[in-house]
Amino acid sequence: MENGFYTVVGQAEDLTVIEKSKFICYLKHIESEDEARQFIGEIKKKNSLATHNCYAFICDKTGINQKCSDDGEPQGTAGVPMLEVLKNKKLFCTCAVVTRYFGGIKLGKGGLSRAYSNAVSDCILKSKVVKMVFSDFIDITADYETYNKVLNIIGKENITVISTDFKDDIVIHIVCPIENTETIIDKISEASSGKVKIEKLKRDYYGY
Repeated sequence: MENGFYTVVGQAEDLTVIEKSKFICYLKHIESEDEARQFIGEIKKKNSLATHNCYAFICDKTGINQKCSDDGEPQGTAGVPMLEVLKNKKLFCTCAVVTRYFGGIKLGKGGLSRAYSNAVSDCILKSKVVKMVFSDFIDITADYETYNKVLNIIGKENITVISTDFKDDIVIHIVCPIENTETIIDKISEASSGKVKIEKLKRDYYGY
């Protein structure tokens, strides 16, 4: 798989009205099927008087664990179109719920499919989306004299500073895509004349 996928940050909501029917899309970042189910349950409880609460989710980092439901709409007109939007956008670890309040006018199967897929697409546009990239989490320990030299390298490279601890020495907690790690380590070591301590902590996905 390509190094990375996309996901939403936090939670988003968007309302669309089509032929007097209200379609409310809710999007949320989730890390497991249990989290997805909990979120779906919360939305159903919040909209207990709605005609339908349809959903789709991809709850893992590989895009394999995916589920959807039409919740009473004609088969294939809600959950699958919603799921296809998530798949096409490569939005993993994401759950979408679309609540429909029926307005009295039938939309037909094609109209329903478009309504549910567009509801998700429109909500994505209003969401904060980040790319999750497999990255190295690294601690750099430097003295105060060397600190500015390290900062200079960090400012020029694809490095994210998570936090900095100022004690007897300075510990900079950084994260960078794995393909950049060795080059960055070499540049920091060279700029500091080998005076820094560099410790790789873990590898995991990080949102850029």
